[in-house]
Amino acid sequence: MKPQKSVFPKWGWCLLPAIALAWKGLWLWRQAFPFNADEAIVALMARHILHGERPIFFYGQAYMGSLDAFLVAAAFKVFGQKVLAIRLVQAMLYAIIVDLSAYLALRLSKNPLAAWAVGLLLAVPTVNMTLYTTVSLGGYGEAMLIGTVLLILALRPCSATPWGAAAWGALFGLGLWAFGFVAVYALPAALFIFLKWSQGCKFGFRKRARLALFGAFGAVVGAFPWWWYGLEHGWRPLLDELLGSAVAVEHVGWIARTARHLLSFLALGLPVTLGVRPPWGVEVLAPPLAALAVGIYAIWALEAWRHRSFPSSGAWLMWGVAATLVAGFLFTSFGVDPSGRYFLPLTQVLFVGLGCFLGGVMRRARWLGIGALGVVLLFHGLSTAQAASNPYRLTTQFAPDARVRPGYEKALMEFLRSHHLLRGYTNYWVAYPLAFLSEEQIIFIPRLPYHQDMRYTPRDDRYPPYDRLVECAKHVAYITTGQPALEKQLREAFRTHNISWKEKLIGDYRIFYALSAPITPWEMEISPPPSLKCERTEAPK
Repeated sequence: MKPQKSVFPKWGWCLLPAIALAWKGLWLWRQAFPFNADEAIVALMARHILHGERPIFFYGQAYMGSLDAFLVAAAFKVFGQKVLAIRLVQAMLYAIIVDLSAYLALRLSKNPLAAWAVGLLLAVPTVNMTLYTTVSLGGYGEAMLIGTVLLILALRPCSATPWGAAAWGALFGLGLWAFGFVAVYALPAALFIFLKWSQGCKFGFRKRARLALFGAFGAVVGAFPWWWYGLEHGWRPLLDELLGSAVAVEHVGWIARTARHLLSFLALGLPVTLGVRPPWGVEVLAPPLAALAVGIYAIWALEAWRHRSFPSSGAWLMWGVAATLVAGFLFTSFGVDPSGRYFLPLTQVLFVGLGCFLGGVMRRARWLGIGALGVVLLFHGLSTAQAASNPYRLTTQFAPDARVRPGYEKALMEFLRSHHLLRGYTNYWVAYPLAFLSEEQIIFIPRLPYHQDMRYTPRDDRYPPYDRLVECAKHVAYITTGQPALEKQLREAFRTHNISWKEKLIGDYRIFYALSAPITPWEMEISPPPSLKCERTEAPK
C-alpha cells in the first residue's frame, strides 16, 4: 500500500475561509451581534483617523494599539462608516487565521485530512470564538493573526537567517503594539527558535548573537509606536497596563488570588473554551451534544498523552502557547476575567490538536473520524444558535449590569433628536455607541455608573473632547439603563435642587429630560468632578 501524499488542494485554501465567512455572514444577517462600547470606540477612532487624527493607542489607555482602528478606517473609506464595515475587517482577519491554522496543522501532521479538520473546526467554531472574532474589541483578531504567523515562521528554516530573524522580530514588535496578547504566541515561539539555533551546536555563539540582534532590531522597528509613546510619556504607564493594571481589582494575597484564578479557569475558562457555555453565562449549551463533544476531546487528550498526536518537533511549541496562556491567566491580574476573550488562542491550539487527531483517525477509519468531526461541528452550530436566541443575543457583556437589550438604538436617537437632547450624561455602554451611530451629533459622556452598587471609574470617560461639548452645554439630559439605585438618587437630587424633569422609557433606556435647571453628576455626588471648567452655552444643534 502506497503512503498517502501530503497534498492539500489549492481550492481548499479558498473553500475553508469561504465557509468561515459564510458562517459569520449568517449571524451578521440575523443581527446577532449587538454594537458594544469598545467596538464603538474603535469605530470613532477610525472616523477620527479619516479626519486627520493619529491615535497611538485605544482611547483612554496606554495599551492596545490603534492598528485595528487604522484597518477599520480603510474599510470605512471603501464601504462607508457603518458597523458592518468593522465586522468585515474582523471577518477577513479571521478568514486568514483559518487558512493559516490549517496550514500549521498540515505542517505539523503532514496529513491533508488534519488540515481539513482544523480548517472546518475554525470555520464553524465555538460561540466564544464566533463572537470575539466578529465584533472588535480593539486588537484580538490582529494579535491572533500575527501570533499564528509567528508560530509558522518559527517552524520554517527562514527563522535561522538574519533577515528571517529580523522579519520575525518586526512582526512581534507590531503585535506587541497592537495588543500585548500576542506574547502568548511569541514567548514559546521565540524559545523554540532559540533552541533550534542551539540544537547540536549548529550555530556558534557569534552567529546566534547576530541572529538575536537582527531579531531585536526588527522588534524595535515593528514596535515603533509603542516605544515612541514611552519616550514621550514615560514607560511606567506602558508597562503597568501591559501587565494588567487596568484589571488589577483584587485585594487578596498572591496565593489566594492564584487559587481563585485556578478555580475560575477550571469552572468557567475551560467550559467556554470548549464551547460548553456562552461567554456571558454559565448555562450549558446543547447539553447532549456538549457531552459528546467533551467526550471526543477527552479521548484525544488521552491519546495525546499516550502517543503524542503532534509530531515531536512541533508538539511542545503548540502546548507552549496553551501553557503560556494558562500561566498568564493564573499568575497575572488578567485572571479576573473568565468571560472567554482571553482563551481564544487556547481554543485555536485545541482545534489544531483535535484536528490533527481526527485527521489521523480518518486515515485509519474514515467514517469514524468524519462522524466525530461532524458531532463537534454540529455542537458548535446548535450551541451558537441557542446562545443567539437570548434577549441580549451574542453579547460581549459578561457582567449583567452592563447589558442593554439591543434594537432600541434608533428609537432612542429619534427621541433625543426630536426633543433637541443632544448633550448629556450616561454610562460607558451607552455613550460611545450613541456617538458613533448618530455621527457624533448626539454626545452623552460616561459620567454615570452602570454597576448596581454605584461603582464608577473615571477611566470610563475615554475621549476628553466630548467632555467640553457636554459640560459647556446649557441643556442636558440623563440616560440610565436599568439601575434602580441610580435612578432613585437622580430623582432625589432633582427634588433637593428644586429641579423639575420628565422621564421617558425606551427599551432598557430611561431618559431624564426637560430639566428646569442644569445639574452635573458631581453636583449630585454620583461621579468625581473633571478638571475642565467653562461657561455653559447652548449646545450646537
